[in-house]
Amino acid sequence: MKRELQGQYVTVSTTGESVEAFVPSPLPPEPPLDWSPALRQKFDEALLALGRLDSVSVLLPDTSLFLYMYVRKEAVLSSQIEGTQSSLSDLLLFELEEQPGVPLDDVEQVSHYVAALNYGLERIREGFPLCARLLREIHEVLLSSGRGSDRNPGEFRRSQNWIGGTRPGNAAFVPPPHEHVQDCMSSLERFLHDEPEPTPTLTKAALAHVQFETIHPFLDGNGRLGRLLITLLLCSEELLKEPMLYLSLYLKSHRSRYYELLNHVRLTGDWESWLEFFAEAVTDTAMRAVDTVQKLIALASEDRDAINELGRVAGSVLRIHRALQERPIALPKWLGEQAGLSPATVNTCLKHLERLGIVNEVTGRKRRRIYAYSRYLDLMNQGTEVPL
Repeated sequence: MKRELQGQYVTVSTTGESVEAFVPSPLPPEPPLDWSPALRQKFDEALLALGRLDSVSVLLPDTSLFLYMYVRKEAVLSSQIEGTQSSLSDLLLFELEEQPGVPLDDVEQVSHYVAALNYGLERIREGFPLCARLLREIHEVLLSSGRGSDRNPGEFRRSQNWIGGTRPGNAAFVPPPHEHVQDCMSSLERFLHDEPEPTPTLTKAALAHVQFETIHPFLDGNGRLGRLLITLLLCSEELLKEPMLYLSLYLKSHRSRYYELLNHVRLTGDWESWLEFFAEAVTDTAMRAVDTVQKLIALASEDRDAINELGRVAGSVLRIHRALQERPIALPKWLGEQAGLSPATVNTCLKHLERLGIVNEVTGRKRRRIYAYSRYLDLMNQGTEVPL
């Protein structure tokens, strides 16, 4: 449905020139959303896919094993959209305090994303509402050090920003002036809390994401936090029990269409086109996640069967194998601590796993060797190899 401009332009003077900045109207849209049969079917499909994703955790012997890696995959993808060159393997090596072969700032940025997501989820589990204050807290963790740490972490901006272009005058989009940010975020918070009227969770996530990106309330980190907002909202309203839906791979693969729709909504009020795209993203992403879980379960089962053929040492090897499902790149010392085994036993187990083709040593060193559960890592790596 075509509506009027979803906000108003105000003239602002910044960097020596006058530009038109966009201040969005409060949510929900007016007139109300037009739920055509086709749009309703797309959302029904998305909700069905989410239900399958939520239930797939029952198949996992330990959901935390999957989530540890899946959260890190999302961190890599979301940061790649912002231009980092870090890979999943780089992040895992960084967490081992091994220097990866990429700029340290890139890996730090991804690591902070993991910390920010975990912080937000923990606060929500403690009963803290998803609100502007929590988003500021998460932002402070996201930009706690390294790149962006000088951009007022945890504080709404007090100056004008813009998206695209070398200056506001040739920017692709100029968000609201800084003096409007607090009011815009307060309005968004009320919408998140079902004021002035209740909104179904998945619809709320779709609308809130656009609104957050339009407000662009921080000097840096808005894209990453806007994508985190989707998952945090689904978990806070218990549409998902675990944080298992991340749209960054889909948005990375459809980046041009994504940015085009964000602008299209602002100019024409055609929220329905955005909702169709969002529902397709949720369906595709959830189905991919279910497929990945099933493949990981099958791989782990196949490898356990091979390990059980080892005889007396099988029990110890299985403990190392389980630890590798949590961290598929690991040092023998960490594996031993997780499995409760001596260094000598760990080394024996790793030799068995190498002989079976389950792990391989990746450094070629004699000391501080690092072992990779390669096929497991390959499954998790899909989509993260090269930024588009």
